[in-house]
Amino acid sequence: MNSPTCGLRVASVVFGLMCLGQLLRIILRFQILVGTHYVHRWYSAVAVVITGLLCVWLWMLASKADQPKPDAAPAKPAA
Repeated sequence: MNSPTCGLRVASVVFGLMCLGQLLRIILRFQILVGTHYVHRWYSAVAVVITGLLCVWLWMLASKADQPKPDAAPAKPAA
């Protein structure tokens, strides 16, 4: 596994964990207080969509990076 592929996989896992954390906040109805204001749960719904899409996108990029590239067509001999 080369370094870019490993980096993409690690980033994908991090975004996946963030997505699961936000999803748990929605399901378990955790309240977040910032200063004197409560953060609405719909912000977490937006975060679930964004981090979920980033997770899937980075995983797909890592899968494409793992595939060997097709060889170029052989050059024609000079006539």
